[in-house]
Amino acid sequence: MTAPFKTCPFCSTTWSSRETFLADEDLSLVGYQVDFDELDLGLFLFNHGACRTTLAIRANLLKDLYIGPVFAGRRTGEADCPGYCLRRAQLDPCPAHCECAWVRRLLQIIRQWPKASARREAAAR
Repeated sequence: MTAPFKTCPFCSTTWSSRETFLADEDLSLVGYQVDFDELDLGLFLFNHGACRTTLAIRANLLKDLYIGPVFAGRRTGEADCPGYCLRRAQLDPCPAHCECAWVRRLLQIIRQWPKASARREAAAR
């Protein structure tokens, strides 16, 4: 048996795969906590409506969902940087050609992920 993708530390709800996690209508993306030293270790933050817990998923577990340019060099603090990475609840895409931009675009992929009711999913099994 393979390990689940994520288990809620509060209510023990288990998501068997990344796809079922992202599709769960009880989860909402609420933020991103940047790790400027290692972008892959930044945290996508989700609220679990069923128990009101915030769950964190490392960026490296979702990175392959993004297909597009990855820029070299960070633009934080430069004139073309809107500072989105510095504001945890800011989920908008960033216009800067910055090494952090792929994360901002990945946030959009996650936000647009089709949601499915956990009840419908259980009934389909």
